[in-house]
Amino acid sequence: MTGKGNNLDTSDLWRWFFGLLLSVGLTSCSTVGFYSQALRGQTEILSKARPVAEVLADPTSKPLLKEKLTTVAKIRQYAQEDLGLPAEGQYDRYTNLGRRYVVWVIFATPEFSVEAKRWWYPLVGSVKYRGFFQEAKAEKEAEKLRAQGLDVYLGGVEAYSTLGYLRDPLLNTFLGRDDASLAELIFHELTHQRVYLAGDTDFNEALATAVGREGTRRWLRSQGRWKDLAQYEKEMRVEKEFIREVLQTRTEVAALYARKDLDEKAMREGKQAAFARMKLRLEAMNRRQGGSLKLDRWFQKPMNNARLNTLATYYDLVPAFEARLRAHGGDIEAFLKEMEGLKPLAPMERRAKIQPSPAR
Repeated sequence: MTGKGNNLDTSDLWRWFFGLLLSVGLTSCSTVGFYSQALRGQTEILSKARPVAEVLADPTSKPLLKEKLTTVAKIRQYAQEDLGLPAEGQYDRYTNLGRRYVVWVIFATPEFSVEAKRWWYPLVGSVKYRGFFQEAKAEKEAEKLRAQGLDVYLGGVEAYSTLGYLRDPLLNTFLGRDDASLAELIFHELTHQRVYLAGDTDFNEALATAVGREGTRRWLRSQGRWKDLAQYEKEMRVEKEFIREVLQTRTEVAALYARKDLDEKAMREGKQAAFARMKLRLEAMNRRQGGSLKLDRWFQKPMNNARLNTLATYYDLVPAFEARLRAHGGDIEAFLKEMEGLKPLAPMERRAKIQPSPAR
């Protein structure tokens, strides 16, 4: 959800919301209902926000919370001064929502396609997901999509960015992370505020992931936290291998769906066979990692095209962004300026710029 201005109060939010409805010409009750729940959710976040200084001075605040808030201050400073990210006015308040996730997000695809369903939003354009501030509402929407024959994935999300239109507070939903993971999340969300290209979900999320990772490495080095850096690099290597295995499956099923000689029954069998092969590969990987991947929990939710897309959205283009950063000699500012310069291009033209075809 977005709005105008960086210091909106609740009345500003309501005025913006109704102006938005009028400007878009909304007539669908379901659409009005969606934006109403979004407004209520964002209002809750802002109305419960407390200045970090107040939380730190509160004798009832837990020591671990104070420690995390102090760490975030260092992360924000590094983001602003060393990464060129717009941290001013962001994450200087704290909201305890009293729940595990801030929003629940839906991804959907056709049964025999990896092309994601898209939803259109004012100001941000076409996006590959739909978010709800209440899990029950998200599940209700997911059931409607499943009834249409779509593959659906529903998952909880710990954080999101309002792209600088509002002052985003810190949330209890993500503040319990270890310091490296916390830094990566904050750098990721602040990257959205620096560079966000409307209607290009894959570009935006993968760019933020690449900057989040590189920013975390640099921040840990700046703090002299070499042991934490070594652990973070190890986790990144494992994560990359895991993602590679999952995205290989996405490539396999995409090739399957492109075949013209198979009926639906054969398609379904081939799809399930691809997922079974992926599970075997991941189980072998898990054995190599000493059983640390917690695959039982990961496989509790059904595997389908939509779930494959959640990883593709965040990670498919990351290697290309990392290569572009290396091409700039690691100069983050030059890299981000190049990314900002791609705004006038269509999504496929951007892909050609950041992921050129190999020379023949």
